[in-house]
Amino acid sequence: MPIYQPTELHAFLYSLNTFPKKGLSQNFLIDGNIVKKIIDEAKISPFDTVLEIGPGPGALTEMVLPIANQVIAVEKDNLFAQHLSRFDPAGLKLKVMCQDILDVDLSWLKQKIKVIGNLPYHITTPILIKFLSEYRDKVTSMTFMVQDEVAKRMIAPPKTADYSSLTIFLNFYCDVSYAFKVNKNCFFPTPSVDSAIITLIPKTITGTIDTDKFFEITRTAFQMRRKTLKKSLKSLYPEEKILKGLHDNGLNPLVRPEELSVEQFIQLYQSLQA
Repeated sequence: MPIYQPTELHAFLYSLNTFPKKGLSQNFLIDGNIVKKIIDEAKISPFDTVLEIGPGPGALTEMVLPIANQVIAVEKDNLFAQHLSRFDPAGLKLKVMCQDILDVDLSWLKQKIKVIGNLPYHITTPILIKFLSEYRDKVTSMTFMVQDEVAKRMIAPPKTADYSSLTIFLNFYCDVSYAFKVNKNCFFPTPSVDSAIITLIPKTITGTIDTDKFFEITRTAFQMRRKTLKKSLKSLYPEEKILKGLHDNGLNPLVRPEELSVEQFIQLYQSLQA
C-alpha cells in the first residue's frame, strides 16, 4: 500500500520506533487525492529533475519517482532520509541529501529543476528567500504546501490587510498562483490550521535594479505600514526626495505602502535613485 495510507504510515512509523517531530513541523499527508493533485499542479514530466524539500516518510517521493527523470530529496531527519532509498534501492533515479534545506548548496546542478515540498511552517519564508535569491536561474517552477494564511499573503492584492513586503518580494521574482486549499484533516498529526498549494513560476527580470536596495525600501515601508511613505521611508531618504518621487509618479503625498503595486514600488525606487 502507498505510504500516504494512514494504516501504512502508522505501520512504517512504528517499525522505525519514531513519531512526527513538532520541532521539524512534521505533519504527513494521508490523502492520496491531494498527493496526486500536487503532482498534477507541478506538471511533472519524464524529462524533469525534481527537488523535493522535506519528503519525510515519502508520500510525494513514492508517487513522483515513476514519473520524473530524477528526484533529489532533501530531508533533515536522518532516520527518514535513510529509509527513502526503499523507493529506489538501486539508486537509479533517487538522490537523497540528509541536510537542512537552508544549508544546501545547489551550485553543482547543471540542469533546471522543479521544486516541490510540504514546507516546514516555521521556515517557509527563509526557504522562499533562499531559492529566489540564490537559485531562481536553476528553477522552472516551485509548487509548495504552505499554511493557508501564508498562501493568502503571497497572492494578496494592494490595499488589503494581507499585502506585505513578502507579497512584493515574491511577485517581483515570480508569477504566483493559489492552486487549492488543503484541509487540516488531510494530515497526521492534524495541524491547527489549513494549508494550501501555491505555485511560483520565476520571471525573467529585465532592467537594472539593485535588489538589495529595492527590498530595503519595501521592508522599511511595511515595518510602519499604517504610516505614510514619506514618514516610513525618512530613515532612508530626505522627506523632500520622497515627496518628489511620489509626485513624479503621480502618487498622493499621503499614500501608504499597502496602496502601491509592485510596479509602482519599482517606479518609486527608480525615482529615489535618480
